[in-house]
Amino acid sequence: MKAQDRHSRILAALAREGRVSVTELARAHDVTVETIRRDLTVLDRAGALRKIHGGALPAPVLAAPETGVLQRERDHAEAKARIARAALAALDPHEGAALLIDSGTTTGAFARLLPEHLDLTVLTNSVLIAAALAARPGCRVHIIGGLVRGLTQAAVGPEALAQLAPLRADIAVMGSNGLTARHGLSTPDPDEAAVKRAMVASAHRVVALVDASKIGQEHLVSFADADDVDLLVTDATITGHLAARLTDSGTEVIPA
Repeated sequence: MKAQDRHSRILAALAREGRVSVTELARAHDVTVETIRRDLTVLDRAGALRKIHGGALPAPVLAAPETGVLQRERDHAEAKARIARAALAALDPHEGAALLIDSGTTTGAFARLLPEHLDLTVLTNSVLIAAALAARPGCRVHIIGGLVRGLTQAAVGPEALAQLAPLRADIAVMGSNGLTARHGLSTPDPDEAAVKRAMVASAHRVVALVDASKIGQEHLVSFADADDVDLLVTDATITGHLAARLTDSGTEVIPA
């Protein structure tokens, strides 16, 4: 198992249990305690948890720093591919469907899996997703314009919000930097959060694609609550307060 995948599972275990021990993690991942101690040191320095003697506790806020899209394409790639496949199978978009696809690497993986034979309308604020789908026959791609953030290759700002305001798509496929019971779906940048919020408001059905590394993280701006999400597709095991919140809101959870 790659260190990045092991880190995601350590954080997921910490979110479930509230505390993890070095010896139990070493046994669960079939590695040495020294390897786990190094993992915890890396995660502690990143602010993802608080390392203590013999294990780790949650950090006050599990918020990993925002990284560029090329780095995020490499992070947790296998998990994102599984989530994309599970989401496509669950949604099974029909002929003529209109999809709003949020910028992001997991949503990008979903977009690339869309069947080429379907007559689909795709609206996205992602330069990369628009470029990936533009040449497909039968797929009408509308790019939502605005100021393009270099870090995420996503269009944001008043122009994007104005284009989204009159829309009503069948499905909005959303990514997120974090998900908790208290803060919902969140992202570090206020401008991206505004566009994400507008996408959620512009769809009949909202689907969130969230890998295990995002569970338990709270970023600066919340753009959707559990009540706003119809379907959550994730590779994490959801337990505790978040599981209860999703149940109360009627959000369907599909494992990837």
